[in-house]
Amino acid sequence: MPISGPHEVAFAIRGPISRADLPGLCDRVCALLRTSGDVVACDVAGVAPDAVTVDALARLQLAARRLGCEVRLRNASSSLLEVVELMGLTHVLAEHEHRQAVGQLGAGFPPEPVRGTFPP
Repeated sequence: MPISGPHEVAFAIRGPISRADLPGLCDRVCALLRTSGDVVACDVAGVAPDAVTVDALARLQLAARRLGCEVRLRNASSSLLEVVELMGLTHVLAEHEHRQAVGQLGAGFPPEPVRGTFPP
């Protein structure tokens, strides 16, 4: 029986993100995970490198892990990664390419992920 890799769901977060956006963002991503996949590729190219963004990403990671899933960052700016590091969350929110380089990720991804943009 063939073993398949994780099913990836891709979406983008566009900013600015306010604290009031966090519950709805988590709810939408969790709904997507429940129906579509076990890995979330989160494009963060359009977000500000600030504490609210990192809080949102950490909450998404926590919610995903509760569902047995994982959030992997895509296109994170060096500024955002610096804020993640400053907040001590590098091990939780490292960018996908960085994690691959240090050998922390498993198999590759399917070629056609589900796409969406949050918040709407």
